[in-house]
Amino acid sequence: MTAPNAQPYWDALRGVADPEIPVVNIVEMGMVRGVDISEQGVRVRFTPTFSGCPALHVIRQGITDALAAAGADTVTVENVFSPPWTTDDITPEARAKLETYGIAPPAPNGESSLFMTLEPEAVRCPRCGSFDTRMTASFGSALCKRMYVCQACREPFEGMKSV
Repeated sequence: MTAPNAQPYWDALRGVADPEIPVVNIVEMGMVRGVDISEQGVRVRFTPTFSGCPALHVIRQGITDALAAAGADTVTVENVFSPPWTTDDITPEARAKLETYGIAPPAPNGESSLFMTLEPEAVRCPRCGSFDTRMTASFGSALCKRMYVCQACREPFEGMKSV
């Protein structure tokens, strides 16, 4: 007997956008930890970017809907909190999409951290590329973002917090 192919399910999950940042999907954001297929159905191991994220129910429903559309009869979404999600899990493609969208992506940490940093790191303006930026608010449109203004081009922008 051949093991079932999970690739169609991974492809379907790439169609599930992050509800707060719709230009990136949950796979390239590093939220999907695994897809397992068994006689019981398809199980997705999922780590949210923020355990208190108000969009969790939307993401879980998106996973279920996408896999059902890809042919899964039964879908189980399992929250996995260890290891915790960090900004190091974001793919280079997602980082580029974030920047194009106008959100400064966090610099890779190199080593994962369990907590968001309290002091903002140097942030490059996604519009002009300058590092001459200033944080204007600790929280942006979501808890995982901060508000900045670029001193060079004078444009406001959001930046993701490093985790």
